[in-house]
Amino acid sequence: MPSPADATLFLGPEDSPLCDWLRDSEARVLQTDELIDRDFIIANEIAFLVSYGYRHVLQRPVLEMLPDRAVNLHVSLLPWNRGADPNLWSFIEDTPKGVSIHYLDSGIDTGDIIVQKEIVFRDIDNDTLATTYERLNTEIQELFRASWPAIKSASCGRRPQPRGGSRHSSADRNRVADRLTDGWDTPIRVLLGSEG
Repeated sequence: MPSPADATLFLGPEDSPLCDWLRDSEARVLQTDELIDRDFIIANEIAFLVSYGYRHVLQRPVLEMLPDRAVNLHVSLLPWNRGADPNLWSFIEDTPKGVSIHYLDSGIDTGDIIVQKEIVFRDIDNDTLATTYERLNTEIQELFRASWPAIKSASCGRRPQPRGGSRHSSADRNRVADRLTDGWDTPIRVLLGSEG
């Protein structure tokens, strides 16, 4: 059982609003976007781990030290669009859109789901990949703030992810690079080829 002196580790960018929120909410919060190992967990007395925008895959020995105390925030409606660029692929492949908070396991975005929220984008004439990504991030941060007390006290629910879904790597983006006419500012209507 974690003690009050134990820390919450935020894995992701230091300038994340969620990292700031955790620092205001918890007694001890550490942050890094570097790859961590078991020694890091032990030396810093980590009790909980929150991953959001983290670019490394955690190894099993790290996760085994934090059973049911390591969560990830992912801007897709899992099991759809695991891995890289979930917002992009939700439009390209016309899959459900949303946000998910899940327990970390040794796979990529495959752990049991704690909570999800489906998001519908109704203004594809004006929305871009950047504006939809911004909304997804706002939604997942709000969902995390509301869910954190239950996650921390282990009173939150959990359910295995359904079979199926999809997964993408960063390299997959090369297949659709010609559709990104203005990078992440590409309008959704252009991405979908419905401009005109």
